[in-house]
Amino acid sequence: MRFGLFGTGHWAAETHAAAIDAHPGAELAGVWGRDPAKVDALAARHGVPAFGDVDELIGACDAIAVALPPDVQAEIAVRAATARRHLLLDKPLALSLADADRVVAAAQASGVASVVFFTQRFHPNVTGFLASTAAAGGWQHARATMFASIYQPGNPYGNSPWRRERGALWDIGPHALALILPVLGRVTRVAAMDGPSGLVHLLLTHDGGATSTLSLTLDAPAEAVTRDFVFFGENGTETVPPGDGSALQAYGTAIDQLLEEIEAGTRDHRCDVRFGREVVAVLDAAERARAQGRTIDL
Repeated sequence: MRFGLFGTGHWAAETHAAAIDAHPGAELAGVWGRDPAKVDALAARHGVPAFGDVDELIGACDAIAVALPPDVQAEIAVRAATARRHLLLDKPLALSLADADRVVAAAQASGVASVVFFTQRFHPNVTGFLASTAAAGGWQHARATMFASIYQPGNPYGNSPWRRERGALWDIGPHALALILPVLGRVTRVAAMDGPSGLVHLLLTHDGGATSTLSLTLDAPAEAVTRDFVFFGENGTETVPPGDGSALQAYGTAIDQLLEEIEAGTRDHRCDVRFGREVVAVLDAAERARAQGRTIDL
């Protein structure tokens, strides 16, 4: 499967490009990005063509892999899906619900396979935990705390304009939702409140009446960095384990699963663009809840 890579930053180079190059069922067909010098450097690193035009790279591949700001990703994904190229996208799917809807509509109209890379959902021990926890049932509440610190010197994501503008809600919020939704189900109501140091707190109601709380920041003190996910229910508590592999291994699993979807002709992956759109809908509602100081129904 020939993958066209869109993006040249740290995540694109060290995860996407490296995993595609190492995968026995994938081939890197070329690279496109917004900085020609970085495009040339990454393409040369992997011995593949550097492209200066989006549609030329789409035409030269079977599937696209994207590591770009979400608004740029959405536009390229629509063009690729319309050209019947399969989609291996990053989270969040888009920065607006309208753009997420466009991606879903294009993918469904062309019948292409799609996977959105929510990193933790591609670690086998995490997916196994979520499946068994969801099957157990009886869950009444979940608590998610993700305190990251990306603005320290040397962090490769600290100067990302879209992360600085949109903050933790849109950057790590998708990771939190990707772990909570499979167990508690679809979100029906959203409330949100801001705190210090870029903190945002969400209170969610899910189908069936269960609730969840999310506390997120990208600007935590280094000593306060933490990741904690706990489900509370009739049988006690369960804590989501950390992934037992690297991001590179998880991305290799995402490639595996996209190839399986393509070969089988199925279009029901648990992290496809429809799930990506579901996550964007919650983020969009949370953004409106913060701005308007009220609860938003989905």
